[in-house]
Amino acid sequence: MASHVPISFATQGVELSHAIRDHFFVQGTSTTMRAIERVVADIACTDIPVLLIGESGTGKEEVAVRIHRLSRRQTEPFVKVICAALTPDFFEDLAKGSRKGDGAMGGGWSGTVFLDEIDELDPACQSRLLHLLPEGDAIPPVRSLGARIISSTSKEVEEEVHRGRFRKELYYRLKGVSLRLPPLRERKEDIPALMDFFLGKHSMLLGRPRPAVNSQALRALQEYSWPGNIRELENVIKKIVALGSAEEAVGDLGWNPEDGQHPRIVHETISLKQAAKAASRQAERELILQVLTRVRWNRKRAARDLQISYKALLYKLKQIGLDGSGPS
Repeated sequence: MASHVPISFATQGVELSHAIRDHFFVQGTSTTMRAIERVVADIACTDIPVLLIGESGTGKEEVAVRIHRLSRRQTEPFVKVICAALTPDFFEDLAKGSRKGDGAMGGGWSGTVFLDEIDELDPACQSRLLHLLPEGDAIPPVRSLGARIISSTSKEVEEEVHRGRFRKELYYRLKGVSLRLPPLRERKEDIPALMDFFLGKHSMLLGRPRPAVNSQALRALQEYSWPGNIRELENVIKKIVALGSAEEAVGDLGWNPEDGQHPRIVHETISLKQAAKAASRQAERELILQVLTRVRWNRKRAARDLQISYKALLYKLKQIGLDGSGPS
């Protein structure tokens, strides 16, 4: 199991590790996560920038680590940069290669750089970062990062661009491929696999016996809305391990074991028309993914093969949460 021994930097917001922390990536059984795993496997061997979009706690960093581990750079550092903590001087120092011995190689880092919450970059930082990134297939500038870039955000950055809060050019350079991670409430079929993983992890870390989770407790976990997503689920499972029982932990979620009801849950109905629409969209998503994989994410060629316009393909990619890059 990999351990994480971060190296301290003078600049806050940066962690560097040759041995990555034991991040989880549980593929699960949901159609969406299986599709995401196929895309991850397909793009990992390339250096195309990746933008991960999702609510807080949906596992964006874990997916970034997954991409790194499957890439040709897996033996090189994985660098996490917390964008909210950065200053423009950080990028200037990085461009000059002044951090030799702290992971810099030549004019910048090698390996994978994970820019956490890019929407938190102030305008000056956005400008400095833009000048460190190559444009499309162009030869990288002399003062460039020299690393694979993976970014994350919990906001709709495209809206930030329209409002003038985020540079359009930077947005397009960072979103070579966009992956939208679903909230846990939309992938509840994955909860048993996630629960199993976290039970094993925290039983080992806490030195406690692995507790049993009965069917009522599992039902409570599957019916809860999970506003904190996977991070909240892990905290609940950790509490179950610490207490040796699931009853109190799931009780804190509002579950009443006597009547088997979950007061926070609103049971929704779905019409046949809605079900048919969802199935049609899923089939469309699968077909688009197959074609994109076959043509190695050449979107113009994919549009021709799908017999739709390039603009229509870009719209559909955005609609299903698999945005391609900007206009090419």
